[in-house]
Amino acid sequence: MPAPQPVPSDPAARAGAFLTVDLAAVVANWTQLRDRVAPAECSAVVKADAYGLGVARVVPALAAAGCRTFVVAQFEEALAVRRALEPVAPDAQVFSLGGLPAGCEGDFIASRILPVLNHLGEIAAWGAFAASRGEALPAAIHIDTGMNRLGLGPDELDALAAEPARLAGIDVRYWMTHLACADEFDNPMTGAQLDRFRSALARLPQAKASFANSSGIFHGPDHHFDLARPGCALYGVNPTPHLPNPMRDTVRLDARLLQVRNCAPAMTVGYGAAHAVTGPARIATIGVGYADGYLRSLSGKGHVFVDGVAAPIVGRISMDLITIDVTGLPEDVAHAGRMVELIGPSRPVDRVAAEGGTIGYEILTSLGRRYHRVYLGG
Repeated sequence: MPAPQPVPSDPAARAGAFLTVDLAAVVANWTQLRDRVAPAECSAVVKADAYGLGVARVVPALAAAGCRTFVVAQFEEALAVRRALEPVAPDAQVFSLGGLPAGCEGDFIASRILPVLNHLGEIAAWGAFAASRGEALPAAIHIDTGMNRLGLGPDELDALAAEPARLAGIDVRYWMTHLACADEFDNPMTGAQLDRFRSALARLPQAKASFANSSGIFHGPDHHFDLARPGCALYGVNPTPHLPNPMRDTVRLDARLLQVRNCAPAMTVGYGAAHAVTGPARIATIGVGYADGYLRSLSGKGHVFVDGVAAPIVGRISMDLITIDVTGLPEDVAHAGRMVELIGPSRPVDRVAAEGGTIGYEILTSLGRRYHRVYLGG
């Protein structure tokens, strides 16, 4: 029996696909937004593992650039952000949008995580916990202005405005709301939410306010208030879909061609025999699939780029593989081992999303864990 061969020490040598994250671009995007909203503060929404790019690398880079407020959706995410901040900015604020789970008040205090209180029950619980400790405890309070998901609805807002003593023991850092249609710049919903938010603030005890998400920032200074909360724009998704993207691209996805084969007419490709070959063709296979976040809805749609030349995706995208038609490319260009661009300068994330019938957020947050990740800058 032959002796086993040594495993290469460099994982990049074994990798079938490479996800490159440009931390300098993330920081540049945040800096642009920070300057746009000044003198308001600019936070960073880093939920869903910094939209798939990696909290452990993105958060320290943003903190080093001066970001001091971070926002996530869930408590466990907030813990990861707090860990990432400790060496760089231990004094930074971390808000958890998902509210205050019953009985977990002590966890928030111990971890220095600030809850966003979404209903009167949570306000009562946080106030009672503050009273038991004999000190005011910080929190943000969410006012629903039209999303009808989380936040104080009209009846609860009326009750709080009529009885502000319910806030006893709570240091309200921000009143906040969330925009439903900010990326649709001709939609009157944003103006209606702005009016509702201002009306609510006029009835409540004075505190700082947070209104604008990524697209909301581009509606102008009257939408900025005291704290902006950009998310998708930090990661290169266009916050102004009606205009050229003002943000820098932050990710690039490249993968190796695993195999190239010649196919004759009447042959089919992949599951369901979904692609029928109509003439002499060369079909190449890439080691990326929907398990890696390259959505099945992209099957038979769009292109990847081989040496700067578009090659159409053909057949169904499977869990681990994509097939492309490289018939028009020379064999010395499209061959096994060749790197191809799936997301990048020729194929930005918003274009991939549009071809898949979704949004850039979903593409980014679906990026799998099997890629060899390379971080630039930061």
